[in-house]
Amino acid sequence: MKEDIIFNLKQVHQRIENACRLSGRNASDVKLLLATKTVSADKIKIAIEAGETLIGENKMQELRDKDEALKQLDIERHFIGHLQTNKIKDVLKYATCIQSIDRLNLAEELDKQLQKEGRNIDIYVQVNTSFEESKFGLPPAEVISFIKKIKQYDSLKIKGLMTIGLLDVEKEKMRPSLKLLREIRDEIYAEKILKINDLKLSMGMSQDLELAIAEGSNLVRIGTSIFGNRFLGKEIWNENIAE
Repeated sequence: MKEDIIFNLKQVHQRIENACRLSGRNASDVKLLLATKTVSADKIKIAIEAGETLIGENKMQELRDKDEALKQLDIERHFIGHLQTNKIKDVLKYATCIQSIDRLNLAEELDKQLQKEGRNIDIYVQVNTSFEESKFGLPPAEVISFIKKIKQYDSLKIKGLMTIGLLDVEKEKMRPSLKLLREIRDEIYAEKILKINDLKLSMGMSQDLELAIAEGSNLVRIGTSIFGNRFLGKEIWNENIAE
């Protein structure tokens, strides 16, 4: 098990480096986030011991259940799944970043809780760039107005945009949904909506990481290519596989 995970990590990092080279980008501009849905804490530890520092969970229960084993480790734990408002308080106990902010009431309730705790948190705005009804995320046309509304919340530190691109199709058919996220970011820059000019793009998974990097991804969320196929059959996309 350990040897397989370490070998797979090396392969994924090589894919990232190759994709950056082909795109004329610096490999240091792209970070690897381990998508650890259903992955045991023991397997996650192997990857962390090999030098990884970012993990992403889809489920609050998994954040909680793995916390005892992982809380002493020097890592960032991102929440990358669909977040229900009644789970906000629990997720905030464990996550250092929430990548799935996609509706105003969620942002409002998150801000309320953070204000109570006297703290802030990094967030990504999730966008449904593939226009699939089964996926969460804001419609692309609503992203600009959404960011204008939520930037008033000082507790929410907007770090970037996140998407799950179109998958299970020919490679080049995946590209438009990835390119669109970059174009939305460029529009945000052009309209000078935010004071920062370094919004990160979280996109790219095991199937499409090379295309995502070519289109500007700064954070690829990889699970299957590292930990193997953890699912018996095909998952429903509205579960936000995100890896």
